[in-house]
Amino acid sequence: MALLKVKFDQKKRVKLAQGLWLMNWFSVLAGIIIFSLGLFLKIELRKRSDVMNNSESHFVPNSLIGMGVLSCVFNSLAGKICYDALDPAKYARWKPWLKPYLAICVLFNIILFLVALCCFLLRGSLENTLGQGLKNGMKYYRDTDTPGRCFMKKTIDMLQIEFKCCGNNGFRDWFEIQWISNRYLDFSSKEVKDRIKSNVDGRYLVDGVPFSCCNPSSPRPCIQYQITNNSAHYSYDHQTEELNLWVRGCRAALLSYYSSLMNSMGVVTLLIWLFEVTITIGLRYLQTSLDGVSNPEESESDSEGWLLEKSVPETWKAFLESVKKLGKGNQVEAEGADAGQAPEAG
Repeated sequence: MALLKVKFDQKKRVKLAQGLWLMNWFSVLAGIIIFSLGLFLKIELRKRSDVMNNSESHFVPNSLIGMGVLSCVFNSLAGKICYDALDPAKYARWKPWLKPYLAICVLFNIILFLVALCCFLLRGSLENTLGQGLKNGMKYYRDTDTPGRCFMKKTIDMLQIEFKCCGNNGFRDWFEIQWISNRYLDFSSKEVKDRIKSNVDGRYLVDGVPFSCCNPSSPRPCIQYQITNNSAHYSYDHQTEELNLWVRGCRAALLSYYSSLMNSMGVVTLLIWLFEVTITIGLRYLQTSLDGVSNPEESESDSEGWLLEKSVPETWKAFLESVKKLGKGNQVEAEGADAGQAPEAG
């Protein structure tokens, strides 16, 4: 028994075809939106690629761009099919291709749904990418004379100013690396020598941070150096005056920005996915109702349209049987080829 059977007369078929034609052209615009969202996200990720460890984070924007292009192509074609559907001569050209086309549409909808889910689920991968990338970027902060790294200082400073953050997980991360280049250190100074000797790796470590960590909203002038030394500054307690610097780490700030961006894109993609599913269902009803017309030349006759020709269990069973037959057919062909080669080998 057919699933979700609906009776159509000529007037209903005309309205369905016209409505689907209009919806498909709206879906072309939706495809352009998906493409634009993917392109915007890719540009935003490219802006800060220097502080990202690998290219895994580009999977989502690349998928959105690809699905946007496919959406424009498929929905343009579907619009043409709906336009030609009510002309028997023109519909006859499309009829053999409609079932494969609908199968491709179902596959497209499944992939679009998975891409929408990826927008919500790739937070963990992005967090690892940002964490390692920021760690490496902070290491190269001092290498202003090294080719390929000379712009890292500017990148980190602009990042901390724009996102109001400091360090990877917090401002104390700067205490663990030498972020001041050796060319700006006076090695004849006893203080510099003592700091380098006191470190196992021979690095110049200070309890200070770059200027870009300073919070301009603080009423006190920024304290960049000797942050943990209360006696070095008048009326100062570093445990209570951390608002002098940005407290939040840049990994958390960037993760929050990109997560909100990807969540918004995921919601938009899900809404477009629902619209695409509606169009696919409508196309299925249009196809079955037109195929049900007894005489195509007498278009005024009534017909029935359905979603599935059989019930869901029966349809699934028939699908599994067709897959088994296909597998057996391939196996028989392989055995036949082996048998044909055996006499030649003899």
